Amino acid sequence: MPDIDDSKAPLIDHLIELRTRLLWSVGAILIAFFICFAFAEQIFALLVRPLAAAGQDRVIFTQVFEAFFVKVRVAFFGALMLSFPVVATQMWRFVAPGLYRQEKTALLPFLAATPFLFVAGASFAYFVAIPTALKFLLGFQGDLGNSGVSQEALPSVGQYLSFIMQFLFAFGVAFLLPVLLVLLNRAGIVSREQLVAFRRYFIVVAVVIGAIFTPPDVVSQLLLAVPLVLLYEISLITIRFTERRKASDETLPATQDKPAE
Repeated sequence: MPDIDDSKAPLIDHLIELRTRLLWSVGAILIAFFICFAFAEQIFALLVRPLAAAGQDRVIFTQVFEAFFVKVRVAFFGALMLSFPVVATQMWRFVAPGLYRQEKTALLPFLAATPFLFVAGASFAYFVAIPTALKFLLGFQGDLGNSGVSQEALPSVGQYLSFIMQFLFAFGVAFLLPVLLVLLNRAGIVSREQLVAFRRYFIVVAVVIGAIFTPPDVVSQLLLAVPLVLLYEISLITIRFTERRKASDETLPATQDKPAE
């Protein structure tokens, strides 16, 4: 019985710590939500700029509550972005005490790069992928041959918000691929040789990911698949350098302790 009682204390401590970190994270998201809700129109105006740049100067809402819920979704979208540093910090403070000092030193740089890579992916989507996709998709407007009938795009605010959020999140998460692969390598789950052998198959995986997380057109799929393949190659290069550095760090103490002849 003493063993069981002794084992409960650490578990309760971990649960209390987890609850504290979750409360801080939820609190940060709620505060950011109310701030973003006050500026939801300005945020949506920023999100709709690629659509205006593509020549579409009008969006509609087909249900009386659609415009309001779009405002709520925009506020929640902005809140996730704004509160991410706080949430990530809380996650790290919960996990870090269970890691060795060497593990913290190895993981922290890659985890610190996560928000920058996500922003880079979202920026690539906003400035390159979305305008290219919109230009292609809106290019189908106009007369239908000699029928005397024309077709015009009238995107609703809800549909467009789903479209652009899908792009931003898909590209933001996709740009985290180097961090994921490097961490898997440092954990000993996959080796660089295995990743090199998987390279040809990853091209197919990238195309499938592009087909799932982008609109059903070839242009949008390639806009995600091609960067994924490039990021995979960057990951291989990064892993090669980290393995060399790890090998040199392991051999350095042995060299220093070697007695002089």
